[in-house]
Amino acid sequence: MSRALIIVDVQNDFCEGGSLAVPGGAAVAGAISEYLDGHHSEFDHVVATQDWHIDPGSHFSDFPDYQDSWPRHCVAGTRGAELHPDLDTEYVDAYFRKGQFAAAYSGFEGLLAPEDAVPTGERQAGGLPGAAAALEGDEDAIGLDDWLQSHDVEDVVVVGIATDYCVKATALDAVQAGYGVTVVRSLTAGIAEDLEDAVAEMELGGADIA
Repeated sequence: MSRALIIVDVQNDFCEGGSLAVPGGAAVAGAISEYLDGHHSEFDHVVATQDWHIDPGSHFSDFPDYQDSWPRHCVAGTRGAELHPDLDTEYVDAYFRKGQFAAAYSGFEGLLAPEDAVPTGERQAGGLPGAAAALEGDEDAIGLDDWLQSHDVEDVVVVGIATDYCVKATALDAVQAGYGVTVVRSLTAGIAEDLEDAVAEMELGGADIA
């Protein structure tokens, strides 16, 4: 049995100064790094997810409702899609990128980035980002669930941004996929001022809140 840490969307656009900044995002990036320094031995694997939008349709809007549509963010190959510099990626084994051509909140919608892709989101020579090789419909693409299963993971700990959207969706999908799930609330940052509903939804869905 293996245990994995899933770091959700700790990217520049979701931290202070980004196009869709979440209050406390940068602090969470640093806190996750400190947590890993002290607890990395407790995990067999560490993975990170990234919003990686190419053309996500109505997910982007000039007049967003901040429920189903949002300002442009985490565009593939831009600085906003890069992982925040305060997030130490030393222990990250794999990166999963989601939302190329549609909205994607859960890390379980992500696809494994090629090993030669630059994890900070810089463009590869030739135009499209390296991760564009792993697109929806690619039969050879490896999803997060497949990767975790292939590494015998049974329990996951979820941290990252945002508590009430991508963290929640990732945690609930992990429960549905049969993993034991813990969300470390102090290592998440949320959009809403009151996150109790999101936390309650995760608990009712079967996730433990630490």
